[in-house]
Formats: sequence, C-alpha cells, structure tokens
Amino acid sequence: MKLFSSYRVLAFVVGVLLAVCALVAAPLKYLASEGSSLQSFGEDLSILWLLHGWIFMVYVVVAFLLARRARWSVSFTLLMLVAGLIPLLIFWVEHRVVQKIRAETPELVGPTAA
Repeated sequence: MKLFSSYRVLAFVVGVLLAVCALVAAPLKYLASEGSSLQSFGEDLSILWLLHGWIFMVYVVVAFLLARRARWSVSFTLLMLVAGLIPLLIFWVEHRVVQKIRAETPELVGPTAA
C-alpha cells in the first residue's frame, strides 16, 4: 500500500477511535450514574484508548514519512502529528493534507487514488 493511502486510512481510524473514546467512552465512564449499565459500557469502551494509542504511534511514523517525502514545513508536519490527539481535528487536517498533496506533489498520490 502506498504511503499516501496508508496515511488516509490511519488518519480515519485514529480519528474515529479518538472520537469514540473522548465523546462516548469517557463521558459514560465518568458521568453516568455509579454502577449503572451505561457506566459499565463506558468502562468497557475505555479499552479503545489503548487501541488508539498503538495505532496513533503507527500514524505518527507514516505521517512523518509522508511529510518528509512531500518536503513540508516543520509547523505543518507538527500539525499533522498532533492532530490525532485532539478529537475531530484529524478529519480537517486529513482533508488539508489531501488538498496539499494533490496540489504540490501529485506523484505521491499514485495513479489508483481518486
């Protein structure tokens, strides 16, 4: 799989996991009534934090490699790297990355990408 495609998939997965963890699991775990089934569900969903962490590490490596190959600035590269730590931001950043790649270095997209 090409680097660009890998980045897009990882950004989506990291974004969804972070959104579920931060917007569903954490509120249910800490705000639902003590001992309720909702609180228990929130605790069960909290395992996704671990999954997000592992996938985020892969995302950081792939995003860094893509940014280096595209020769982007340090500030834009840092934005890409931290986007997976702020819920929902990664979806906007991924969109900007796709626009930037297609405008500046379309050879990184490859012939099969839409």
